[in-house]
Amino acid sequence: MSSVLLFLIFAAWGAGITPLAIKLAQRYGVLDYPGARKIHHAPMPRGAGLVVWLGFLLWALLFAESSLNLKIAVSGATLVFFAGYLDDMLSMSPFGRLAAHFLAAVLSLFLVPGCGFVSMAVFLFWIAGVINAYNFIDGMNGLSLVMSFMTLTFTGIMSGISWAVPAAGIAAGVFPWNFPRAKTFLGDGGVYMLGYLAAVVTMLWLSSMQLGFFKLCLALLLIGGVPVIDTLCAITRRVLSGKSPFYPDRGHIHHRLLDRGLPPQKVLLILAVLHGISLFAAWLLLRQ
Repeated sequence: MSSVLLFLIFAAWGAGITPLAIKLAQRYGVLDYPGARKIHHAPMPRGAGLVVWLGFLLWALLFAESSLNLKIAVSGATLVFFAGYLDDMLSMSPFGRLAAHFLAAVLSLFLVPGCGFVSMAVFLFWIAGVINAYNFIDGMNGLSLVMSFMTLTFTGIMSGISWAVPAAGIAAGVFPWNFPRAKTFLGDGGVYMLGYLAAVVTMLWLSSMQLGFFKLCLALLLIGGVPVIDTLCAITRRVLSGKSPFYPDRGHIHHRLLDRGLPPQKVLLILAVLHGISLFAAWLLLRQ
């Protein structure tokens, strides 16, 4: 099956199944309630994350060739999804979430057994970091979906990694239900899973190259783009001000642009362009 057809199938899945997930979330009370730092003013269904997870499982069961690598990827994705889902329901501590993310990252290292110790350490923190970076930027409708779609499309084309295609398709299909006026949220489970998949595809691609330490780190930073760079800035800002790195604030780039009065459509376009420039810079770097 061609990649284009596979993409269209899972974009249709995301677009077509999300309304059902919204109804189920409303029926069983899986809702995101308004709060001081939240932009919505009424309870919002958190059904889209379930669409992402079930869509990925559907691809693994029906379209993918069974292998140990596939089982590892599905297990890691499922682990971070349910860690986020539990966080949505029970509000886990930051350290509990990090433990789950690092466990998924450790599991994913079995996908690149030939890497040296230093690269393994870099990839370990990369995967756990990107999972959290996507959660940090999930403060505006559509943002995490666009960032994951762009990253998965870019790395999928460059690497040929199979599961980038359905993941990007699902993100594209869910997008109209989340932007500009959200009818559902991904929830932490969906956001964590998209970040995880983007991080793992990137790891598999870069691990196939013979990159030195500094070039590897720079490539990861550029592919991480807006989510990773914004998260690093947020952590630095919080630490320098004597606060916890996990302390929530409105200092993220999307918050700053929104607070300047820019409409969400323009903010999303600006950040998508910046992310595209970062991905293009990564491509230029890796061509050398």
